[in-house]
Amino acid sequence: MAQLSQRISGIVGQGGDDGWSVYYRARELAEAGHPIVMLTVGDHDIKTDPAILDAMRDSQQRGDLGYPPVTGSAALRRAIAERVSARTMHPARPAEVQVVPGGQAGLFAALVATLDPGQSCVVLDPYYATYVQTVRAAGGRAIVVPTDAEDGFQPEAARIEAALAPDTRAILLNTPNNPTGAVYAPDLLEAIADLCRRRDLWLISDEVYDVQVHVGRHASPRDLPGMAGRTLVVNSLSKSHAMTGSRIGWVLGPEDAIARMGELATTTTYGVPGFIQDAAVFALTQGAQIEEAIALRYRRRRDAVLESLGNARAVRANAPAGGMYVMLDIRPTGLSGLDFAHRLLDAEGIAVMPGESFGTAAAGHLRVALTRPEAVLRDALGRLVDFARRIAA
Repeated sequence: MAQLSQRISGIVGQGGDDGWSVYYRARELAEAGHPIVMLTVGDHDIKTDPAILDAMRDSQQRGDLGYPPVTGSAALRRAIAERVSARTMHPARPAEVQVVPGGQAGLFAALVATLDPGQSCVVLDPYYATYVQTVRAAGGRAIVVPTDAEDGFQPEAARIEAALAPDTRAILLNTPNNPTGAVYAPDLLEAIADLCRRRDLWLISDEVYDVQVHVGRHASPRDLPGMAGRTLVVNSLSKSHAMTGSRIGWVLGPEDAIARMGELATTTTYGVPGFIQDAAVFALTQGAQIEEAIALRYRRRRDAVLESLGNARAVRANAPAGGMYVMLDIRPTGLSGLDFAHRLLDAEGIAVMPGESFGTAAAGHLRVALTRPEAVLRDALGRLVDFARRIAA
């Protein structure tokens, strides 16, 4: 076989482990017939609202099956701009919206738009499992800046600034955060915005969990003074409307940057199917009822998990302020998160993501996805605590 490019060969990085080994093994066991409680990925255990699916089917039957507008339909770009304008202090225009096939495609587009080959982007650790790989896929270099569990995984602006390199062009933020559930404090966002202004940096803001805030409120850094012209907001309907498989999201940013992303879409995705865009328009124009019900579901499950842990000594929870996960500190067991997760899978048939899948700052932790009914979560967490107690003893 002819030699592959260094870019594609280097996406995962040296060592070849992309952080998903527990998930892959759990899937294999489940497919082989073993009873596995899957608490790994953030894929809902509920279906997309039937009314949204009806809108998608109606669009198909009307014949919206041809090539879509590459930048997104006028109706969807308008609906997204109206959503942003209603929920933030800085209004948005349809020309500032690029529709993409899911938040992951939006991250890639934002990084391609801000990084030239070899330039660097700051990524905060712990990070969503694809972040560093996506920076590499875009031809960039990730500067990983750790956060501390003891500080609730809140970043420090001074630590970020100290890590900047001469070729740094962007900072990638995610609040509410996956995997930690941290909601970044307003003064922290102000400090990072000040850093971006002083050092002429782009801020890429992943806000896919913006409506799933359990404590406090979500704030978009795009709203801060001088930031609308240097912020690219990535969002989608995957989490807010349980539409993960529909692959529908957007990037919001300055009009010139969005125009260039349309050119990128022409050479990559060539748009999102029209019937999915029509369903997204319907979803966005139904008010907040659907997304509030989904957010409430995860808030209740979060509370149930924290209650189930009680005063366990071998397992400590970092109570999430947002999102659909709970991070567990299992360092008292003496095991790494990776070792614990594999052993838990073998002993109890419970699959969770090791903290090491999200960088080094969450070593000795586990991420539990709240994607099963409350009774299942309570039972699984009880068994997890008992398993940890046996190991610690």
